[in-house]
Amino acid sequence: MTAGGDVLRVTIDVTAVPPRPVGAGHYTLELAGALGRRADIDLTLVSRRDDGARWALRVPGAPVVEAAPTPRPLRLAWEQVALPRLLDRLGVDVHHGPHYTMPERARVPSVVTVHDLSFFVEPAWHERSKVILFRRAIALAARRAAVVVCPSHTTAAELARWCRVDAEVVVAHHGVAADRFTPDEAAPGSDEEVLARAVPGIASRPYLCFVGTLEPRKAVPELVAAFDLVAGDHPDALLVLAGGDGWGTAAVDAAVSRAVHGHRVVRTGYVEDAAVPALLRRSVAVAYPARYEGFGLPALEALACGARLITTSGTVMEEVAGDAARLVPPGDVRALADALDAELRGSDPGREAARTRGLELVRAHTWEASADRHVHAYGIAAGRR
Repeated sequence: MTAGGDVLRVTIDVTAVPPRPVGAGHYTLELAGALGRRADIDLTLVSRRDDGARWALRVPGAPVVEAAPTPRPLRLAWEQVALPRLLDRLGVDVHHGPHYTMPERARVPSVVTVHDLSFFVEPAWHERSKVILFRRAIALAARRAAVVVCPSHTTAAELARWCRVDAEVVVAHHGVAADRFTPDEAAPGSDEEVLARAVPGIASRPYLCFVGTLEPRKAVPELVAAFDLVAGDHPDALLVLAGGDGWGTAAVDAAVSRAVHGHRVVRTGYVEDAAVPALLRRSVAVAYPARYEGFGLPALEALACGARLITTSGTVMEEVAGDAARLVPPGDVRALADALDAELRGSDPGREAARTRGLELVRAHTWEASADRHVHAYGIAAGRR
């Protein structure tokens, strides 16, 4: 509870969450659900005009105000022009912008989530228009928000490196949806049935998998090249790339075309949420070789499913996963290939111990714990802490 047991009236801007959410969209969905179950938060969701029904189902009991236009340019303009007036009418204590931006003229204190600093660290990973937009939004939030929420200590440190930070900073790790991401399938044979529908043809073969949007910072072309180096020694193995196309997927297409074993790289496109845990559980290993992340939730979800995780050292994934993962230097194709080969051979004597450590680590990462940290941030913003 907040100081004195008061209930905080909070709005969350959910207008940026697409119909098929990934990354920050999942964060907003899960956080809103966890907050909606709390007695110390009076939650209102502000959605796009055509999106209220989804949120009413997702967060039962939380009012949904359908107000924002759907096209992104109009939605961003609406946030600055109309949202401040809406917040005044709603009479809330705190407004939360969970995707970098905030209504600059709002009289209500704002909490803003900054997921990562990739727009500063490596702007080439993004479309130029997004770089301009989000660099400004992040710098503004760092100066003018009441509180900035970062998903990791790594991201909080980078915010201080790249921006003048006048806001209070609260680190709130992401959680794992424990009802979905577990090491055990729902019933014997159910994972195979799910995969037969979602990704036909892979359930009977050993496969390595990547789950995430295909975009430059995920290092998917390097993963394809690494798989190609060892695929000849494992003729039955597949590499499954499970995720929708982001910006810059031409490099992935080119890597698959160049690969001698490119015909054994399976591109699934977007995989429905219900199939992802099965995909992770049945894999030989999950490869998440991203060069940069703000948190790296897919890595944590892989550990929650008992999967062997290969990811990159010196990144936030090392902060999150530690010795529960096999770590390789970012961009080192040969080291990544050696890690893939070892997993396909089953030659790692520490595999079971790492699996146990991963499952133990995940128990501390719940969305309820993340919601606790967000409520702490809201209390600071409202002047109640």
